Amino acid sequence: MSRPVRAALYTRVSTRAQADKHGTAYQREALERMAEARGWTVVGVFADEGWSGRREDRPGLAAMMKAVRRGEVDVVATWRWDRLARSLSHLVALLQELRSRNVALASHQEGLDTSTPIGTAMFQIAGAMAELEGNLARERVQAGLDAARARGVKVGRPRGALTADEAATAGTEHGIHTAAASTPP
Repeated sequence: MSRPVRAALYTRVSTRAQADKHGTAYQREALERMAEARGWTVVGVFADEGWSGRREDRPGLAAMMKAVRRGEVDVVATWRWDRLARSLSHLVALLQELRSRNVALASHQEGLDTSTPIGTAMFQIAGAMAELEGNLARERVQAGLDAARARGVKVGRPRGALTADEAATAGTEHGIHTAAASTPP
């Protein structure tokens, strides 16, 4: 008799506001239902709340990949493929590492499963679209900033009214110690 498929569930939301509002619970619950329906044994739930998918150094992702590298996982299940990565190169690198370790990738929303050749091809196409979506969003934000600047709007964080020494002194008074503070901690 064969052992049950061991699944790692991965969830992520990009911003602290999303994490504070609803977190990743809805993703986790859907993935747990998917695992149950497929007869998988969940060996770990890995979450990154408030982490951009463009960052490769996320703690939840790193912990999951350690479990993969230790041979504890047969399939990684995620809410959507863009929860894993927002750049095609990172997504492909993850997929290649998973495949080299005989670990499949399953996506709840897209219904993709890389244990099949069609699933792998669709995953790569979807990854290219995620990267395109991110690049277009970045272009829209930059165009908006450029248009605001052209209208004379000052963008960015306002400059502080304090000098560096005044800020250091104020910080020290509130228990914040900096190298620039004139009084020792």
